[in-house]
Amino acid sequence: MITLVTGGSKCGRSSYAEGLLQGAEGAKIYIATMMPYGEEAQITISRHREMRRGKGFETVERYTDIGGAVIPLGSSVLIEDIGNLCANEMFCEEPADDPCGRIVSGIKALAEKAEDIVMVTSQTGSDGIDYDGGTAEYIKVLGQVNAALAQTADNVIECVYGIPVALKGKIG
Repeated sequence: MITLVTGGSKCGRSSYAEGLLQGAEGAKIYIATMMPYGEEAQITISRHREMRRGKGFETVERYTDIGGAVIPLGSSVLIEDIGNLCANEMFCEEPADDPCGRIVSGIKALAEKAEDIVMVTSQTGSDGIDYDGGTAEYIKVLGQVNAALAQTADNVIECVYGIPVALKGKIG
């Protein structure tokens, strides 16, 4: 089962995504995609580690090439988050030629090994602001990634003010 969880900033999507795997049997893998650069990133990483404490997740840090993550067969996987992964693929030292294709094919590769995958992503591009350069390209590519993952997913859930709303499939 593949579930995509989306929503705006601080809307409860991470907590909701973790809850989806609460009763999972077998290995629970948390794939962390945020590069630990800067104080704000460190604060976010610390907050997410605290949220996961005692929930049985094994953390795997994977900043690019998500399909190369090593996970046990039949595991339950939480990917936090697709927006970071997209930025990493686009702006790392050796950017992907096709970041959308690389991310989507990587998720599909993980899905061949995992029992369940829950992906957390961000809504971007709906603020009505015209951005320049790399930011505009990032918003465009993340929109393409989100659309492709939504097509692949069995369930697409939007968290709105902490309330999960099923856009596709069902609430877990």
